[in-house]
Amino acid sequence: MAVAVIMPRQGNTVESCIITSWNKKVGDKVNVGDILFAYETDKAAFEEEAKVAGTLLKVLYEEGDDVPCLENVCVIGEPGEDPDAALAGGSAAPAAAGAAPAAAAAPAAQPAGNCTPVIMPRQGNTVESCVITEWHKAVGDTVAVGDQLFSYETDKAAFDCEAEVAGTLLAIFYEEGSDVPCLDNVCVIGEPGANPDAFRPGAEQPAPVVAPEAPAAAPAPAEELAEAPVTIGDLKISPRARKLAEEKKADLSKVVPTGPDGRVIERDVQALIDAGKVIGAAAATEVAAPAAAVALGVPCDDSYTEPMSNIRKVIARSMVASLSTMAQLTHNISYDATEVKNARAMFKAKGEPFGMDKISINDIVMYVVARTLMQPEHRAMNANLIDDGKTMKYFRGVNLGMAVDTDRGLMVPTIFNADKMSLKQLSDTAKQLARDCKEGKISPDYLQGASFTVSNIGSLGIESFTPVVNPPQTGILGVCAMKDAFRMVNGQIEVYPSMNLSLSYDHRAMDGTPASKFLRDLKNNLENFTLMLAKG
Repeated sequence: MAVAVIMPRQGNTVESCIITSWNKKVGDKVNVGDILFAYETDKAAFEEEAKVAGTLLKVLYEEGDDVPCLENVCVIGEPGEDPDAALAGGSAAPAAAGAAPAAAAAPAAQPAGNCTPVIMPRQGNTVESCVITEWHKAVGDTVAVGDQLFSYETDKAAFDCEAEVAGTLLAIFYEEGSDVPCLDNVCVIGEPGANPDAFRPGAEQPAPVVAPEAPAAAPAPAEELAEAPVTIGDLKISPRARKLAEEKKADLSKVVPTGPDGRVIERDVQALIDAGKVIGAAAATEVAAPAAAVALGVPCDDSYTEPMSNIRKVIARSMVASLSTMAQLTHNISYDATEVKNARAMFKAKGEPFGMDKISINDIVMYVVARTLMQPEHRAMNANLIDDGKTMKYFRGVNLGMAVDTDRGLMVPTIFNADKMSLKQLSDTAKQLARDCKEGKISPDYLQGASFTVSNIGSLGIESFTPVVNPPQTGILGVCAMKDAFRMVNGQIEVYPSMNLSLSYDHRAMDGTPASKFLRDLKNNLENFTLMLAKG
């Protein structure tokens, strides 16, 4: 059966994408996982993988075409099939992530009628599975193109899967709370009476929900919550569940995980809240010490335990690996921030007509850092040390990491090709990445690939610190607070704005003198920011 491939929607605000290259041509054989075409939005580039095997029967758009999201782009089927049949009414287009491979189905089963499987999308190259948090449709429901089928999340962000075909929801293969491997079949949409069994995952996967009346397992009652043993140190929790726990102050030491592999999901936290298991209540009723005991100096056991979040564990592993495998040390230098401060004041006062009134001091510092790193003598600073310290990977451009503080912990999104951006472009990109991190929408693809990182905690009044290098990078710059400094000029005391810079670097990759020269040149470039900006 011929199947149409649509242009995915990469974000709720994206209306169209441009096809940049075709990797297959009409008549070519297509295997599951083959790259069909590459495309891009105004912010990122992507590749569309084939989710069905067959032959490329028809191409509807050429390289350079701006294709509306959810439009048919090409058709895959068997040689001799009519591709236009799959395009009629748009009913044969696959789901957002495409159709799942027939190889995943039972060998003897064959779909009866028109069936299209929906697979679990891969949200970034490093994501292997996602957790289904909510179903918006039940088996037997009518589905229209654009309807939300289910919500799902990675350990960093939450998403919704929209239907890209119309029909009836024939089968659901995974329930809420299931941890589903990327590209696995999740459900099937088709004509009433069609047989979806050909697309059922292997026997080791959860059995499908065959009727809308079959509800998910109800949360455990309150008495079971109090009695069930919980190993707090190994507790896993989904981002959505953690957010609810933080908002409602749920006592996670009493949670009973019901998700896959012992993961705490949203319904588990809701059960705690419904049972009154919140931190405030516990402190007030269970462990409050009598006033007399406090007066006598008896130790107070008014405490509670809480598992580390997944992202906190990742940060912990990364920092331990960094400090235990690198020969790190830090150099400090201060620079006269007069020119940078004046430029920022000018942008704020006069920049609105040019869209530059929101440019920050940190944007200016990152702009200058990117260009300083491109000086040939500083190539070791714009590099990765790989192969257990045996190989240096030098970058011809600057992929600038930017530390962002979020409710879930520190994230470091990457501004790719920062050295080629104007100050405004860099500022706009940095603000968008920071927003995506704080809202939990950042793609994992933007949390890797940096060649150097900037971490700014100056807004907290920090005057000097020791930033930790993100392996396999060789350096990280800490940006500190601006403060008044004093100097003698012609026998008179002069006050000027000063800002400290803290550079940590891997001594395996470079010696102290090259690192010091980088700081010296960065200081000089910042103190002459206007000239650097004019140079471009």
